[in-house]
Amino acid sequence: MTQNYERPDAHALHELGDLLQYVGEELAAWRRRSLKAEAELAEARNKGGVVAGPELLQARQRVIDLEVENQALRERIDAARDKLRLLATRLSFLEQEADEGAA
Repeated sequence: MTQNYERPDAHALHELGDLLQYVGEELAAWRRRSLKAEAELAEARNKGGVVAGPELLQARQRVIDLEVENQALRERIDAARDKLRLLATRLSFLEQEADEGAA
């Protein structure tokens, strides 16, 4: 005879795993962009720290774009962090319920 028992926290654990994978991917993308920006900064410093003409306008626009992107990423990370806290609370509740049901 087989049991069709499914852990009460299985869904929350699956959501938590998905969220952690998503946060990891976001962090990796953020790191890649950061490394690219650092390389561009090092290149500009090697040129004497001077970026002339249209390059200056492009660099300024790039900084603005990166700041906007940074803010958006911070908001996404904060939202993911909030969702993670919610899932942890749900998981804790489900574990308590399972413990009380087993007792």
